[in-house]
Amino acid sequence: MSLLLAVDVGNTNIVLGIFDLAAGEGGPILHSWRLATSRERTVDEYGLSSLALLKHAGIDPAAIRHVVISSVVPPLHPVLDAWLRVYFKSEPLWIEPGIKTGLKVLLDNPAELGADRIVNAVAGLEAYGAPLIAVDFGTATTFDVVNEKREYLGGIICPGLKISAEALFQRASRLPRVEIAEPERLVGRSTIQAMQSGLYYGYVGQVDGILERLLAEYPGSKVVATGGLAKVIAPSSRFIHEVAPDLTLDGLRILWLKNQKPCPSR
Repeated sequence: MSLLLAVDVGNTNIVLGIFDLAAGEGGPILHSWRLATSRERTVDEYGLSSLALLKHAGIDPAAIRHVVISSVVPPLHPVLDAWLRVYFKSEPLWIEPGIKTGLKVLLDNPAELGADRIVNAVAGLEAYGAPLIAVDFGTATTFDVVNEKREYLGGIICPGLKISAEALFQRASRLPRVEIAEPERLVGRSTIQAMQSGLYYGYVGQVDGILERLLAEYPGSKVVATGGLAKVIAPSSRFIHEVAPDLTLDGLRILWLKNQKPCPSR
């Protein structure tokens, strides 16, 4: 068995995914896990954590022949690179400027584009076609736009819902931390219910307000959402058509395949 390990490094979580390359280009993800992103962890701590997850799933680490990684945490890159080389005996393919994506990036400075955003755009196009709006509910919430010519036009970046909730807790001394979830009723009958309603419906309103403007400018776009809170927000959104929890991992698989050198003919 020849497996591909896909690694998506965000500011809050590191998401790992396993693909069976023998299943072909459309092969489904076999397993996925989340680790907390920590700048204090060592190479060995990341290595042993990942090996434990593989063992629990019954996967032989020796079966992982290839690794692809995207990251938005540059200070961690040396540790991450060493982790993947040492524990999986593989040279990781980093998603960075210069790799083949199949997209024309129309940014003033393409080098500043977050790797996860281009990965989401590539995966969204593969699954849903163009034009496309990909919404990623991560530490920040990002909106990425691709036109019918498969040109990446840019996007919008907002504070994530958890950041908003934490700011409310930090700046208002009498308000507690609350679970982020759709409330039972719009008008809260307690402080916690009122906070949940404000956070949830306020964020849904923000997301739909942005999407309404984007769809007016780019009509006919398919809207796909991913990220940890996508399943929480999407049911109340008027414009999100699809939720794809593994969109970023699948994009990493697609980009790994796009960047393989063809075998020389004999």
